[in-house]
Amino acid sequence: MCRVYGVTRAGYYAWRSRERSERERQNEELIGEIRTAHRESRGTYGSPRVHQALLKRGHRVGRHRVARLMRRHSIKARVATIRYTSPSLQRYYGTIPNRQLMLELDRPDQVWVGDITYLKVGAIYRYLAVVMDKYSRRVVGWSYGPRKDVALTLKALNSAVRSRHPGRPVVFHTDRGIEYAAGGFKERIAELGFTQSMNRPGKMPDNAFIESFFHSMKADIFHGCRFDDDDTVRAMLEDYLPFYNRARLHSSLNYVSPATFEQRVRRTRCQ
Repeated sequence: MCRVYGVTRAGYYAWRSRERSERERQNEELIGEIRTAHRESRGTYGSPRVHQALLKRGHRVGRHRVARLMRRHSIKARVATIRYTSPSLQRYYGTIPNRQLMLELDRPDQVWVGDITYLKVGAIYRYLAVVMDKYSRRVVGWSYGPRKDVALTLKALNSAVRSRHPGRPVVFHTDRGIEYAAGGFKERIAELGFTQSMNRPGKMPDNAFIESFFHSMKADIFHGCRFDDDDTVRAMLEDYLPFYNRARLHSSLNYVSPATFEQRVRRTRCQ
C-alpha cells in the first residue's frame, strides 16, 4: 500500500499514531449540528438554509464549510423535477390584464396569487389549489379535491378570505385557466370587491412565485414518495403547510419564514 500511494512506512505509521487535529474535532461536532438542522427541516434543507439555521443558533461557521461537510457526509436537500401542464394558449377566457405588474408591494394582503397543481395518488391524479400572499409568500388558503374545476378554486379563495379577513380590496392574480375565468369565480371576485388579474398570454413567469412554491412543496414531501389514498395526502398537506408558513426558511425573505416576515413588517409599521 505504501508503494501504491508513494509514502514511506515511517510516514504511514506516524500518520496512524497522530492525534486528531482541533479542526477535525470541530468538524465532528459541527456535523452533528448540521444533521440536527437538516432533520428538523424534515430533510428538505440544502446547505444555504442549513447554514442560515446554524447562524440563528449562534454558530459562527462559513457557508462553504457547511456545504463541504454536507457533501462529505451525503446530506442532501430533497429535489424534484416537475412537469408542468398548462392549457393551450388558444383557449383564451376573457381579456383580463396583468394588473399585479402595475403595483409596488409594501405590505401583506395587497396581491394574492393562485394556481392549481397535480398530485398523483395511486394510479390517478388529484388537484391542489393554493392562494398565496405575494408579498410575504405565505399560503393563505388552499383546497384539495378530485376535480380541477371552479369549485376547487372557489374553495381555496374562500379559505383565504376566512383566514385573512383583508380590510381592503385585494388584487387576485392567476393564470388564464377556465377555473379562474369562469363566471362563478368572476362573480365571487366582484362580490368581495377584489380586482382580478391574469397572466399575459404566453407569459408563464408572470405567476412565478406560486410555481416556485409548488416546486418546493413537491420536492419537500412528494418527490420519491408514493401516496395511495386521499386521507394520507390531505393529512400530509395539513401538516406541511403550517410548517412552510411558520418554520421553513425562505431565501427571498432573507432566510426567515413567511410568518416571521409578516411579524417583522407589522412591528416596523407600528413604530
